[in-house]
Amino acid sequence: MRILVIAALLLGSAAAAKDPPSGSPPGIAPAVGMTDRPADARALDASRKPAEVLKFLGLKRGDRVLDVMTGSGYYAEIIGNAIGSYGTVLAEEPTVFADDKSRAVFAALVKRVPNVTRLEVMPADLDPPANNFDFTLMHLVYHDTYWTSEKYKFPAMEPGAMLKRLYAATKPGGIVGVIDHAAVPGGDTREVVDKLHRIDPAVVKADFARAGFKFEAESDLLHIAGDDHSKSVFDTAVKGQTDRFVMRFRKPA
Repeated sequence: MRILVIAALLLGSAAAAKDPPSGSPPGIAPAVGMTDRPADARALDASRKPAEVLKFLGLKRGDRVLDVMTGSGYYAEIIGNAIGSYGTVLAEEPTVFADDKSRAVFAALVKRVPNVTRLEVMPADLDPPANNFDFTLMHLVYHDTYWTSEKYKFPAMEPGAMLKRLYAATKPGGIVGVIDHAAVPGGDTREVVDKLHRIDPAVVKADFARAGFKFEAESDLLHIAGDDHSKSVFDTAVKGQTDRFVMRFRKPA
């Protein structure tokens, strides 16, 4: 599996500029504002606040980026434009979610933003080379490291093992940004995730600390006080308007 990851990284590097960066990339706010982004993606900007979130998390021009469980590539596209042609984005998508429709959507994305490369691999099998990424984003997906589904053929994972590999793959001083649906404190994490697709912020902090990451900062950019934390994130009463935490972790330099 590491061979596939290395091949994807090489492909992404080939799409990036060969010379050192000069001038300025579009930047985060202009990247969000690009009119060739799909309409359904742009419709999510008001609730997701991507420009503010990425600025808080510390995305930089020229970064080598990992987008874990990229989905439609919402953030992969924004980041690919924001970091400029010298940067690269490896957009990981779980094999069980990859189909012809999603591949077609992503092929169109890559035509718009050629420094983005999609890799179809299960998160538990993602094992990049050491010290490779400046910035990793886990947008509404960290809770899935505790999720299991026979229906979607998503096997149980060991979050600690996944984070250990991510720690090794992160450059010293590199950042991991985590955005997720907040759960009430306490309870069995796997049970809460299976039922609500939410996670206790304290669990995330503890998991990353055990892996060696340093918790650096948290933002209330996406905090919604009126969210009913007892409801599933897919409940129509809260869908798209859940209380979300935004955390920045760093690998010590």
